[in-house]
Formats: sequence, structure tokens, C-alpha cells
Amino acid sequence: MTQRRLAEVAAKVGVSEATVSRVLNGKPGVSDATRSAVLTALDVLGYERPTQLRGERARLVGLVLPELQNPIFPAFADVVGNALAQRGFTPVLCTRTAGGVTEADYLELLFEQHVSGVVFAGGQYAQADASHEHYRQMTRRKLPAVLVNAAIDDLGFPRVSCDDAVAVEQAFGHLVALGHTRIGAVLGPSDHMPSRRKLTALTSCAAGAGVELFEEHAMFSLEGGQAATTRLLHRGVTAIVCASDPLALGAVRAVRRHGLKVPHDVSVVGYDDSPLMTCTEPPLTTVRQPIEAMGRAAVELLANQIAGTPVPDEELLFEPELVVRSSTAPAPR
Repeated sequence: MTQRRLAEVAAKVGVSEATVSRVLNGKPGVSDATRSAVLTALDVLGYERPTQLRGERARLVGLVLPELQNPIFPAFADVVGNALAQRGFTPVLCTRTAGGVTEADYLELLFEQHVSGVVFAGGQYAQADASHEHYRQMTRRKLPAVLVNAAIDDLGFPRVSCDDAVAVEQAFGHLVALGHTRIGAVLGPSDHMPSRRKLTALTSCAAGAGVELFEEHAMFSLEGGQAATTRLLHRGVTAIVCASDPLALGAVRAVRRHGLKVPHDVSVVGYDDSPLMTCTEPPLTTVRQPIEAMGRAAVELLANQIAGTPVPDEELLFEPELVVRSSTAPAPR
């Protein structure tokens, strides 16, 4: 290490350069606390640890999210962050932005920080048409990882998912019980694996109930939900199942802009039960993802991998729960 870097690490920790040098060379005469502080300073400043000390890497874990606009992702980060902290890990939050740092770029940064593992939520593994090379790079480097929610096949990582089929069965069954016979679905992009699962289940439900299903695909945003719902309203639907709560809020806005009322004219069901959905007008009927249980399971799977314990790479499916509020009502006569 150069003299300048030695001085920088020493200043960061508040010890002499000679002490830093002793730590880096594995020499005795340094307390465990000081040794740990020097190694942490190296990680924080972005310097490579000497090869013989890399086994004692900082207990950092990457948490890679697609966005923070949808309240479900900050809520999930909160659960995972707390569960990691309880096990002595520090989460490093990475959020993709349109035209900004890509998932692959973030992963390269996490490699440089010598993270112990990575938890992904809603990553590119959920998009069939996206690049997946960076996941294969993780496999080659034997970096422990867990994927949250439906993924493409054959990536080889343990997965934690909410059961998309059960979620739409609950939502669809609720609307059919209310007498709706023309039901729309606002789903994510056509290559989005959770949306594909939802569409397969919706098609089966519609056939079984003898009702008409009309689907539209949209970007996961309030504006996407509004545009897709506008198209569905022209097709005469009286109820709409949405693949996220922001999509559902966009649907509510589209219904109002159309001069109609929710739920008097059109019923709307969301998905996630993200924070504040009780505070919308009307409060949103939605399918709750059990993010507390899912987040803790993801951290447990990751911690076991980091400890060298074999974990199954099949998918753990968690049961969602329909939460009925005021955005659904009997079909208009």
C-alpha cells in the first residue's frame, strides 16, 4: 500500500501509520478492536485488502432493488435490513434508476467491496428478455445470493416468492363473487415472469368461471396503470385486477378521468398491500404479500450459504392474503 493510502487509513481510524502497517502485514502487538477498525476503514475507503486478510472481509451484504417509488420496496428493504443486522451483517442498498447505474454495474461495485452475499428483489432475473450474464458471473465467483419473486429458469439460486397464482385466484374469485363478468387485468411488461404467472392463472380462472378476461400490459408506474386502464374502459370492463398497488392507483385515476366512480362503476384490486394503501381514496382492496416472512426467509437462506451450509435452489412459495377494503363493490346493474 502506498504511503498516502497508509496515511489516509491511519487518519480514518485515529492510529499511527505503523499500526496500520502491522495490521496489513499480520504482525502481533495490535488489539482486536484496532485490527477490526483498520480492516473496516479499508473497506469503507474502497481499498483492496491484502490477500491473506480477505477471508475476514467486512460482513457486507448487497441489497439490490429495482426502484424506491413503489412503497413495497422500501418496506422490504426495512425487513431485510433488520434481519441482516440481527445476524451481524451490514446491508449495502443499491437501487436501479432509468438510464443510471445498471444492475450489472452495481454487482461489479459489490464485488469490489468484497460483499459476503447479495439479496435481489425484482431484478433482471424476472425479465425474460433482459441480460442475465451478471448472474452467471456470480455463479462463477461462487457469491451467495437469493432472488426474491419469480425468476427465469436455470439460474441456480435459491428463490423466495409470493404465489402469483394464488394471489390472482383470490382477487378474481372476489370479483366474480361480486357479480363481475367483464374483468380487466393490468399486468407488467409481457416478459415479466410474475406477470406471466398471473396471466396464466387469470386465464384459467376466467375459463373456469365463464367470464370474459381482457388483459393489458404496462410499465410498473401510476402512469402505466392509468394508460392501460383507459384502454380497458373502452372495452367495457367493470372490474380490474392490477399487478401492483401503483398500477391500481393509476387505474383509479383513469376511472375518475373517464367520469366514472370507484367502486360504484368500476372495482379495482391492487397487489402488494404496500404502506399507505389504507389512506387512499377509496382505501384499496389489494392482495397482501407477506414481506416480513419472505424477507426473513431470504436472509436465512443467504446466511446459510455464507456459512457454507447447502441450501436448496428450488423456489419457496409464500401464501398471499386478500385484504378487502372499499375499492371493490357489486357489479353495476
